[in-house]
Amino acid sequence: MDVTSSVPLNTTPGTRVTAVTTEDNDQNQLSQKEQQQLQQLKARDRVVRAHEAAHIAAGAGVVQGGASFSFQRGPDGIQYAIGGEVKINTSKVVDDPVATLQKAEQIRAAALAPSQPSAADQSIAAKAAKMAIEARSEINQQHSQQTSADTKPASTSPELTGNFLDFTV
Repeated sequence: MDVTSSVPLNTTPGTRVTAVTTEDNDQNQLSQKEQQQLQQLKARDRVVRAHEAAHIAAGAGVVQGGASFSFQRGPDGIQYAIGGEVKINTSKVVDDPVATLQKAEQIRAAALAPSQPSAADQSIAAKAAKMAIEARSEINQQHSQQTSADTKPASTSPELTGNFLDFTV
C-alpha cells in the first residue's frame, strides 16, 4: 500500500471552515425590529416556563400532568411560549376534613409559588383559603361533637348502689 499524502482525503490543506449555526445566521439576517421582537419573545418564554415550573414544583400531589403552553412563532421561525397553565385538582377530599385542609394548603402554596402570581393564580389561592376555612370549621365541629359524646351529663338523681339498710322502727 503506497501512501503519498498524510492529509485526509476529504479536507483541503490550508482552508479553514468556520461553523455558523442557523441561529447566528438568522440573527444576522433579521432586521433590528425583528431582533428586538426576538429578544422580547425569548424573555417572555423564560418567564412563562419558570412561572409554570414553580406551580409544578410546589403542587406535588395536586398538579394534574405537566404544563400546557401557548406559543408564538418568532421571526427566526422558532416557537416561543407566551402563556401557560398547570391543571390543579381543587376538589375536596370526601369525608376527610383533615386531608381537605392539607390539600387546600398545598393548592394555595402551588397557586402562589411563582414570584409574580397572575390574577388567575390569586383567584385559585383565594378559593383554596376558603376551602381551608371550611375544612377547619368541619374539623372543629367534629371535635366538639366528639368531646360532648365523651363526657356524660351529670344526672340530677344520685345512683344508688350497694346494700340498703332499713331504719324503720
